[in-house]
Amino acid sequence: MNTVSSESAGSGRLRIVVAKPGLDGHDRGVKVVARALRDAGMEVIYTGLHQSPEQIVRTAIAEDADGIGLSVLSGAHLTLFARVVELLREADAHDIVVFGGGIIPDADRERLAELGVTGIFTPGASMAEIVDWVRANVGRAG
Repeated sequence: MNTVSSESAGSGRLRIVVAKPGLDGHDRGVKVVARALRDAGMEVIYTGLHQSPEQIVRTAIAEDADGIGLSVLSGAHLTLFARVVELLREADAHDIVVFGGGIIPDADRERLAELGVTGIFTPGASMAEIVDWVRANVGRAG
């Protein structure tokens, strides 16, 4: 696990777990997003590549995260996002907001929203757009 910021949970800053679930090994984009969130004053915990939904949810709960940002470029977004949301519900962690991005067809966005994924960002989304969305929808604002 790689914590991008070293401030404590008691700082009042948003805590975001950023993860690459499944077998997807493309991590450049998720690292750029993690840095943008950190530079915007959030505490970011990047879990690294090839994380299972179980590992991601365990980390988010252990780190007292406000949100989980998933990056999926493999095409398995429906399965992976659904499992993370399901595990959060089972753990009664309804306050952790799930958002993410990657190669996600428009046709799948409605299904992801139905599952409980509150924000989806695809290639071309600006870092300012993502940061602004997280500030407005995660933690105290969410």
